[in-house]
Amino acid sequence: MNGPTGDEAVGRLELVHTFTGPMPTGVSVSAGGRIFVNFPRWGDEVPATVVELRDGREAPFPDQEWNDPAGDDDSGAFVSVQSVVVDPADRLWVLDTGSPMFRPTRPGGPKLVRVDLDTDTVGQVVTFPADVALPSTYLNDVRFDLRRGAAGIAYVTDSAASGPNGIVVVDLASGTSWRRLHDHPSTRAEPLATFRPVVEGRPFLERPADGPPKPVGMGSDGIAISADGSRLYYCPLASRRWYSVATDALADRSRSDEQVAATVVDEGDKGGGSDGLETDDAGRFYLTSYEHNAVLRRLPDGGFETLVHDPRLLWPDTLSVAADGHLYLTANQLHRQARYQGGEDRRRRPYALFRVPVDAGPVRLR
Repeated sequence: MNGPTGDEAVGRLELVHTFTGPMPTGVSVSAGGRIFVNFPRWGDEVPATVVELRDGREAPFPDQEWNDPAGDDDSGAFVSVQSVVVDPADRLWVLDTGSPMFRPTRPGGPKLVRVDLDTDTVGQVVTFPADVALPSTYLNDVRFDLRRGAAGIAYVTDSAASGPNGIVVVDLASGTSWRRLHDHPSTRAEPLATFRPVVEGRPFLERPADGPPKPVGMGSDGIAISADGSRLYYCPLASRRWYSVATDALADRSRSDEQVAATVVDEGDKGGGSDGLETDDAGRFYLTSYEHNAVLRRLPDGGFETLVHDPRLLWPDTLSVAADGHLYLTANQLHRQARYQGGEDRRRRPYALFRVPVDAGPVRLR
């Protein structure tokens, strides 16, 4: 009788780039194949918080000046970027937390910046007022629907670990923004009684160098818009469940918080904790599974399948469906950071950017 042969990989995972410096989180790919990546300022030395990959190099984008902030409240430079997203009009949007090392935000720091890729220049800066980006706010990920309003609507998750979570809605024409689902149960991290995450075979907890461990508190994180634009999907980082809400309700400022909350749907257990969500124009949803080194996909009929599973996917973070028929994703060993390992940094460089064909014969789950 043959012995065990190890964990079997699923899907065709292709290495695109390795990172030997700071850990990446976000990635996005333009229609022409340009790849953008960001590095939040979480303690690593970060020469540039936003870069473009050019001939294997990490070039500061749009330039070094935009990556050299004068302070945490600098509205004219990137302070600490968590996410980069190319919108349907092929413009790059940069989501700046304004919160290096998770410090309290200051007006001017948290912002959404549009870079026009035909000129590689900043075309719009949307800063968030203090009643939208709270001192505790951690702006995590963003999605765009350019079909709504004069110039489109953006939806941003607030994943704060030490304050209220929610969804921030931005009218791109006016630059005005407002909070929705503020501290709603669907946006909050679950307690250990209902969600006890395990990563690399070990319970995933905050483990300070001194003091007892505690549950991970990050709330609404991953975000995606349905193909028809009618529903916004989101998930707390510390949960195996995901939720959706009517975009008509989010975007209508005349609706009460109760009326918005009434449109929330519990979409059920998605098979594991997720950091990133993504969707495509065929109505399929992609979900990272950081407990299983995998990316799952939900089909329009409600069935789930494993798009890719590979031991190299150590904390799959952000997803980006590209025009070249691939799903791009970062793997950054987030769970090995010192804050989760008793003060010891157990990350091992390099970190990685991968891609996988979106129609590569995935494994169907029922």
